[in-house]
Amino acid sequence: MFCRILTVLDSLLHAPTAWLDGAPIAAAQRPAAGADYHYWGYCPRTGAAYTLPRSALARAVAQGLMAQLAGETLAEGKMFGVLLVQTPTGKLAVLRAFSGLWQGPSAGWVPPLPGRPQVALQEARTLDQLRTIKDRLLVLERLPEQDTYARWQQQQQADRHILNQRHRDRKQARDLQRQTLTDTLTGEPLAEALAALRQQSRGDKAERRRFKRQWRDRLAPLEAALQSADAEITALRQQRRDLSRQLQADMHAAYTLTNFAGESLPIQALARGGNLPTGTGDCCAPKLLHTAAQYGLEPLAMAEFWWGPAQGDRRAGEFYGACADRCQPIMGFLLSGLSAQVLQTATIPAGAHPAAPLHPCQGLEITVLYQDPWLIAVEKPAGLLSVPGRYRDRADSALSRLRLTLPEGAFLQPVHRLDQDTSGLLLLALDADTHRQLSQQFAQRQVAKTYQAIVVGQVAKSSGIIDLPLWGDPTQRPRQQVNWPQGKPSQTRFEVLHREGDFTRIAFYPLTGRTHQLRVHAAHPQGLNAPIAGDRLYGHSEPGQRLHLHAQSLQFTHPHSQAAILINSAVPF
Repeated sequence: MFCRILTVLDSLLHAPTAWLDGAPIAAAQRPAAGADYHYWGYCPRTGAAYTLPRSALARAVAQGLMAQLAGETLAEGKMFGVLLVQTPTGKLAVLRAFSGLWQGPSAGWVPPLPGRPQVALQEARTLDQLRTIKDRLLVLERLPEQDTYARWQQQQQADRHILNQRHRDRKQARDLQRQTLTDTLTGEPLAEALAALRQQSRGDKAERRRFKRQWRDRLAPLEAALQSADAEITALRQQRRDLSRQLQADMHAAYTLTNFAGESLPIQALARGGNLPTGTGDCCAPKLLHTAAQYGLEPLAMAEFWWGPAQGDRRAGEFYGACADRCQPIMGFLLSGLSAQVLQTATIPAGAHPAAPLHPCQGLEITVLYQDPWLIAVEKPAGLLSVPGRYRDRADSALSRLRLTLPEGAFLQPVHRLDQDTSGLLLLALDADTHRQLSQQFAQRQVAKTYQAIVVGQVAKSSGIIDLPLWGDPTQRPRQQVNWPQGKPSQTRFEVLHREGDFTRIAFYPLTGRTHQLRVHAAHPQGLNAPIAGDRLYGHSEPGQRLHLHAQSLQFTHPHSQAAILINSAVPF
């Protein structure tokens, strides 16, 4: 057994100099020196937070790996990673990994997590079914009947306007004629003349009924076809969710992770109610850390980078931290058991200035855009919660990070919230009175909000208002849906800023503030029928792709100075 382990390690471990052109490692390139980012996580047992640096040496080794990968052709981009480790004999070595699957060479790369072969066939079948569903959804969402229906509705509105104007003119003429008849006639002649006018009025009403019936008969087949398509879309999306959830559950039950405390658990046991997405465990970091723990290797530093064609906000050769959805929730378990000499408890000095990058362990920095004695506006990155979640693995948030920069017990409350996947402006109050007044402005719709998004699809109208009531089905949280009987009124004004290929850049001006309002209004067939790019709930999101929705500006009245405050945040996409 020991010989077999050594053989496996010999095939997985690489000398750092293999990617440094044979150059010796300088003192300035010590394994943990020059960190620009830290992987971090809370130990599920003790609650301690641990960090692992992305050091200068790890970046240098990763760049050497990039040079080797330059000779490989990747059909699609993916994450690659390196982990600097110390062997039980004190030797410095490197593990390397790639996310997901790759048709390239597998020798010398960290293998998939234990359990993947058990679900590989099911995964392939499910992915094939999901591709078929996706293709069918594309057909249904682009039916020619939709354009015909929209065109006929516009024609109907134009014809109705002409008809109404004609009837108004006739009524006005009859009113004048009725007054003249009343002034000039009496008795039977007057009665006959007024009866004739009433007959003309009944004729106009009959014409309106014929108009409505003709258009109803004309639109009915299209409405039936579109309703049938909507029903099929709903069924397919439910089927897609069911397939994904089943695959997720089976993968989480089969995949096993090992940490440095010697614990081995299926991902299912770390999912906190099943809130980890499909693909958790397929990223580089879990593979690297699991393998290091499995073979008794001590991690010193790690670096992950994107290589291949760009995808979403991922670009070849750029370094990225732990993904918020798949890796961050399990990072605490993976890092548990490491020695204090390698990992230190993650702390931030209580007096740190809020304008400085907050909680560098996460790698998602918060930038302060405005601050005075009463309020603070920050730029929340995509992937970070606005406020802490219910469970420990969702404790990290913009609010909790900002509180670390204030004296203990100081007041700090957000006035509104942004979705975890949405980036941009977040406004917080520094005292209770300011919080009350600002909250009142939001509730009374006195705050002007601008969002910018990129949607998938060509939006025909250049501007307009979307008015669709939203309701949260408690059995499908956090998803929202359009529901006319039960939904709350939700209005969004929109304006097309730019069109390019299959994408449209949109400015959204929400008039109400419902959960996921912009995401549903964009995706729904009765809205823009164009989901926001990277929307994993209402559209389609590739691995690593962010939601392309950004809270760009807020304009409100300062509760104390009464001055008009306008705060802007640069759109990152």
